Formats: sequence, C-alpha cells, structure tokens
Amino acid sequence: MASLIAILDLKGKPLIQRSYRDDVPASYVERFLPLVLDLEEEGQQVTPCISAQGINYMHIRHSNLYLLALSKRNSNAAEIILFLHRLSQVLVEYFKELEEESIRDNFVIIYELLDEVMDFGYPQTTESK
Repeated sequence: MASLIAILDLKGKPLIQRSYRDDVPASYVERFLPLVLDLEEEGQQVTPCISAQGINYMHIRHSNLYLLALSKRNSNAAEIILFLHRLSQVLVEYFKELEEESIRDNFVIIYELLDEVMDFGYPQTTESK
C-alpha cells in the first residue's frame, strides 16, 4: 500500500504527485533526492527501498525520471516496485516516451491514470487497454 505516488526529475523536483492517504505529507517527496545523494556520498549502494524518519521510499528510475512511492506503513515493497514498473510501461504506451516534457504536457491524463491504477493506496489494474 502506498500513501503517495510521485514522478520527479533528476534534480528531485516533483513533476506530478498524487496522494492516496493523508498519513505522509507531500513535503516528504522533496526529501528523497537528498537521501539518495547522501547514500551515494557515503559510498553505499542506493537500493530501490530506503527507510528514513519512519517513511519508506520505494523508487525506480526510468530514463531521466524517478517514479517514487511513499508509505508510512510496513508495505509490500516488491508489489509497489512492480507497480511502479508497470505504471512506467502504461505511461510509455500512452505517450510513446516517458520524459519530463511528456509528463508536463499530459498531466491531466496522468492524474486520471493514477486514479485508475491505484485505489486508496492499493494497486489495481495496470494495463492500458
């Protein structure tokens, strides 16, 4: 179960985000990239799942974007990572390329898709047809 889904650029700036539950403030999205940079600075491997300050950050990188899910509860990380991969596939099917410009140009459709593929933080159908 995810509390929030966001798509960020490589600088960590949120391009789009959708909150499904009110247990994680949206401001936590902006804490993601500094966490990644700190891990890289320390020479540690950046894993798809990072926990900090009681928040679970689960992410994938697609081209020049991060797809990020936040959760406060103990979630099934594998399910959420798989969901993020499938979400990226759906967005590529819709827009041919998943990049910053396509996110900005199609944000209304992306919000509708986010409402369709997830219900109250639980992944639903992730097929484009």
